[in-house]
Amino acid sequence: MNAEELFRNIQRKKSYLCIGLDTDYNKIPRMLLDKEYPIYEFNKHIIDATEDLVVAYKPNLAFYESMGAAGYMSLEMTITYLRKHYPDIFIIADAKRGDIGNTSRMYASAYFKTLDCDAITLSPYMGYDSISPFLEVDGKWAVLLALTSNEGSKDFQQLELKGKKQLFEQVITTTAGWGTVNNTMYVVGATKASVLKEIRKMIPEHFLLIPGIGSQGGSLYDVADHGMNDRCGLLVNASRSILYADVTNKFEQAAREEATQLQKQMEITLKNRKLI
Repeated sequence: MNAEELFRNIQRKKSYLCIGLDTDYNKIPRMLLDKEYPIYEFNKHIIDATEDLVVAYKPNLAFYESMGAAGYMSLEMTITYLRKHYPDIFIIADAKRGDIGNTSRMYASAYFKTLDCDAITLSPYMGYDSISPFLEVDGKWAVLLALTSNEGSKDFQQLELKGKKQLFEQVITTTAGWGTVNNTMYVVGATKASVLKEIRKMIPEHFLLIPGIGSQGGSLYDVADHGMNDRCGLLVNASRSILYADVTNKFEQAAREEATQLQKQMEITLKNRKLI
């Protein structure tokens, strides 16, 4: 899926919502716990309840790896289910990998070929040879960490370099030349929305993956105002606020209601920019 195809999905669904499948065994409804793969069952219900409102799902691999073989099986089953029933959905493996070339090549094979994800989140700290194996796979995306929403982002990402440029700015300007707008996007936290205007000057055409909406307190309207471009250029992620809106047998309905609220807000911002 290239950037134009992703934009067409956004226009068709009037949404740029990505739901993070940060599925915590300790938080899912108890009625699912007697299933052989309760994490998968929960994901399947969430997906069926929201698929028409979203353009992407983002499984956070830590939540699956923490469960061992059963967790990995649940991840694989979730992706297979999406591919079979909703093939237009963009799937992001939230793995935050970043290693030397040979290791990265194996990661690229694991997530792009074995699991058939569309994209993977990566740390570019180790440089070009740690990212290039992902960019070599046709039709797949590298999602590079730029400016994250956590408190610790100031420890390194916002360090001031010579010329008053911050480290995250150097990361963006350097890595933007490694790939294209059709295989590279950037993570920018919603709580950093005020910086989006400056980031857009550096990468006006790239897609941005924006976490931090919902439970983390980021403003969707601020993100849209500062970060949207003429092909939308945004995937805004929400996880806990949707997944755990209700933990009873009404969890699907509650998840859909939360997702619908965000989708309606996104539709307004898209209409304001005359993109739909």
